[in-house]
Amino acid sequence: MTENNRLEAIRLGVDSHQERIVYLNAHCHIVGSEGFTALSRVEVTSARGTIIATVNLAHDSLLHRNQAAFSESAWLALGLKEGEQVDINHAQPVSSMSYVRSKLYGGDLEYSMFLEIVRDIQAGRYSDIQLSSFVAACASDNLSNQETACLTRAMIDVGERLDWDLPIVMDKHCVGGLPGNRTTPIVVAIVAANGLTMPKTSSRAITSPAGTADTMEVLTNVELSRQQMKAVVDEHGGCLAWGGSVSLSPADDKIIRIERALNLDSEGQLVASVLSKKLAAGSTHVLIDIPVGPTAKVRSFEQAKCLEAKLIYTAKALGMTVLVHRSDGNQPVGKGIGPALEAKDILSVLNNSEEAPQDLRDRSLFLAGKILEMANVAQPGEGVATARATLASGAAHRKFLAICEAQGGIKEIPEAKFKSEYLSREAGIVTHFNNRCLSQLACLAGAPNSKAAGLEMLVRLGDRVEKGQPLFRLHADAQGEMAYALDFLSQHTECCQVSGESV
Repeated sequence: MTENNRLEAIRLGVDSHQERIVYLNAHCHIVGSEGFTALSRVEVTSARGTIIATVNLAHDSLLHRNQAAFSESAWLALGLKEGEQVDINHAQPVSSMSYVRSKLYGGDLEYSMFLEIVRDIQAGRYSDIQLSSFVAACASDNLSNQETACLTRAMIDVGERLDWDLPIVMDKHCVGGLPGNRTTPIVVAIVAANGLTMPKTSSRAITSPAGTADTMEVLTNVELSRQQMKAVVDEHGGCLAWGGSVSLSPADDKIIRIERALNLDSEGQLVASVLSKKLAAGSTHVLIDIPVGPTAKVRSFEQAKCLEAKLIYTAKALGMTVLVHRSDGNQPVGKGIGPALEAKDILSVLNNSEEAPQDLRDRSLFLAGKILEMANVAQPGEGVATARATLASGAAHRKFLAICEAQGGIKEIPEAKFKSEYLSREAGIVTHFNNRCLSQLACLAGAPNSKAAGLEMLVRLGDRVEKGQPLFRLHADAQGEMAYALDFLSQHTECCQVSGESV
């Protein structure tokens, strides 16, 4: 360490998510001598390692001139102890940003360029501003098929990779955009109950009220180490884990965090995100569900065909078998939108409850059937019947419980403190749902951060309703979030339409 650049480390306890921040007094001698300003990128060294962090400046009353305060992510990354000395210097420029700038101006990137970018992202060398520029550079359809394959390979090569030493390892994924479409846990249970291997890793929500990892976290532990994941899969044939905890395509979670903040999805990055995690998890055969609808993520069959082509091209380039299924994306799936409400739907289907949402059951059986046929466990055209028999016998439910127990045990599903029903203003037929509006409404109610928050759907397309009949029920854990959601609803009457009129 350099004597003149040493400061005393203190723990500030500020949650900055994944961004590593160091807070310095604006009049600190290092700030003056090194010319640091707010948002400067610096290299911080402790006795146990080095990180790159972003500078925030504070006044004398908040921080002494000989102190450096750290956000939680920075503190934990360095393994600091209160009061120990740290050394702070200018960080070296991130050379891979030249490739990002090239892409922003329409250039094409090669594998080696993507690899350098992804390595720097994973190492924490990119600030949130730099990450945002990379996400923007790749947005929409800015990545060619070849670039998408190169980005996917780079994301795999920077992380860990599992090898199950099996000829067939199954997986499935839904590209999202359809609230409540929580088929994955049901499919995993059915497929594993039929003797196949399906090590399912899932992401948390990007812009939706819940991802599979968020919903499964309501029911069991999803933060498994690679050793824990392998043990669960070896014993039960499947797992339901959060991909971020097993270092599979680890840069992806950093990119997803920025996509969530920008409310931005990129077709190429979507493909790279999905397939990099499947390949890193050791999957050989993957079924991908693309819901198509006017307010789904994929709005037209033309857009679905382009995405399908990019998925198949990238999978083939990387030696994976992919089957793409286009499904109805005109309305939410199941009754629940939000982690806890979706978890209830999952259990009701697995329990063969008469109250289980039929659409979630049917979608799950169809997808599970396709996977069974892909793996030659069922003959072509007979997969759904095999899946239905597995569900009806209780074998899928027993397998699901066994997987949850192996991952840490079953949890009690939380209930929201506040509920509010939204009533139809007239009698008529339910003719339209705006999926994006419903998803945003559930997020404003607190999902996915508040596990019990979300929406409970009470009607389906084509249902006849009376004036004053509840259309859906809002769930929230705080009065403020409930009020926020209701205020949004009062200004966005397109969430649900009855007899062609907004409600």
